[in-house]
Amino acid sequence: MDTLKAVKSLSLVDEIIIVNDGSTDRTAEQVREMGITLIDLPTNQGKGGAMNAALPYVNCDLVVFLDADLGSSAKEAVKIIQVVADGLCDLAIAAFPPPTRKGGFGLVKGTAAWAIRRAGKMEVTAPLSGQRAMTRKALEMLSPFDEDYGVELGMTIKALALGLRVMEVPTTMSHKETGRDIKGFLHRGKQFLDVIRVLNKLRRSGL
Repeated sequence: MDTLKAVKSLSLVDEIIIVNDGSTDRTAEQVREMGITLIDLPTNQGKGGAMNAALPYVNCDLVVFLDADLGSSAKEAVKIIQVVADGLCDLAIAAFPPPTRKGGFGLVKGTAAWAIRRAGKMEVTAPLSGQRAMTRKALEMLSPFDEDYGVELGMTIKALALGLRVMEVPTTMSHKETGRDIKGFLHRGKQFLDVIRVLNKLRRSGL
C-alpha cells in the first residue's frame, strides 16, 4: 500500500482509481477501507485489459497510469504530471535509473526501443515504462489499449503516428526488478511475445 499512500500525498492528484486485476489478497478490502474508487475484476485481464477497465471511470483533464510496485518512489510521478500540466507534451513517460541487479539480456527492451525509433524517429531509454501521464485528448485518441505487456509500446507508436508530443522524463522511481531466474525469464518471454504481437498488429494497420 506504500504506492497508494505516496500517490495520495501528491497535491496535483484529485482522484485515484485502483484496478484489482483478479488479485486474491486483501488489496480490494484495503482499498475500500480507504474510500478510493475500486474496480474489482473477478479474473486477471492482463495489464492492458486492466487499464481499459478503468477508462469508463476516468473523468479528468489529465490522466496518470502507475504500476502498483513503485512504493514510496511513486511520489516521483509529479515529474511526469507537471510536464503535461505545463503543456510541454501530450504524453509523458517516466524513465527509471539503471537497474540495481542484472535482469535479462536487453532483447525485449531493445526491440521495443528499435520499433519506436523506426516508427517515430524518437530515442527512448524506457520504451516499456508503464508510468505515464497524458492529456484527456491523448487518452481518447490512444484508447482502447492493447492487452497485456504490449500496451506501452503500442501506445507510444500510436501517439507518435497521430502527431502527439511524447516526452521521456528522468525520474528516480524504483520498482520490483526481475532477475535471471526462471520466473524472470518467463516474464520477459511473455513480454517479448506481446511486443511482437503488437508490432504485427500495428504493421497490419499501417502504422
